[in-house]
Amino acid sequence: MIHIVFNSADKEPLQKAIELDTSLEGEIIQIKDDYAVGPLRNCYIAEGIEARKAWWQEVLAGTDLATSIDSGAVDDYKTVAEIVGRLRRNLSDVVWVWAAQNKHDVSGYYWLLHYLKEFQGRVYILYLNNLPFINEKGLIFYPQWLSEISPREFLKAKKLARLITPSEFEIDPDEWKRLCDENKGVRVLEGGKKLSLADYDFYDADLSKFITDDWQKASRVINQFLSKSKHTTGDVYVLWRLKEQVKADMLEMRSELRNTKDFEIRRKVAIHNSVQEQDI
Repeated sequence: MIHIVFNSADKEPLQKAIELDTSLEGEIIQIKDDYAVGPLRNCYIAEGIEARKAWWQEVLAGTDLATSIDSGAVDDYKTVAEIVGRLRRNLSDVVWVWAAQNKHDVSGYYWLLHYLKEFQGRVYILYLNNLPFINEKGLIFYPQWLSEISPREFLKAKKLARLITPSEFEIDPDEWKRLCDENKGVRVLEGGKKLSLADYDFYDADLSKFITDDWQKASRVINQFLSKSKHTTGDVYVLWRLKEQVKADMLEMRSELRNTKDFEIRRKVAIHNSVQEQDI
């Protein structure tokens, strides 16, 4: 059995659930890229793969993660090739794809399905779509991420496993191809498995709510955005959007432009107001 997850935080509770129920015994493999953001056109051939790699190099430039692209630490194409090879060699092996109701997991599911189509009848999906679980305080909640579920609740979740249907193997890749061809920068989950598209600046308006006329650490702005906004994304993407606004002369920055700990930002309008006051 192969368990596929889309977040590193999901691996630990799933591993603990396997220890509680040996019928789940199998290898846990993570698809690491975030397919909810970035270019996707021709993402299954060399041209698109290289374009996406170049985009991530730009996004991660100056951060501690910058070397992960060139080093091969994130190489989903290699990972999925190994999965496919294993399934071809071992005809009794099956795949369980674990996904919660968030755009990151759903985008990863769509991307992955392209490679699993030849294994129909051996690929299961566990999609936690608006399903209630019990938290550590004994209260009902609706998890957006698998990592929010306790190991014992994972045992409850396993009952949701079902085969991906032939219809899904036909319709879902077509829908993903349409999204890829439009090549927008952001995917947003509307509900179920339905994704809508937005431009790269989709999060900028909400992000701007936490930027003031006073200097503050970029890390503070990012943390406020991630904790208070309805629609959020990964912190490195948010950091990149701040950098892009600085480059576009929309924000003022001081200190070295590297990562969230190394620079401060404020609204550009603060400079304009200062100039106006001097004129008066």
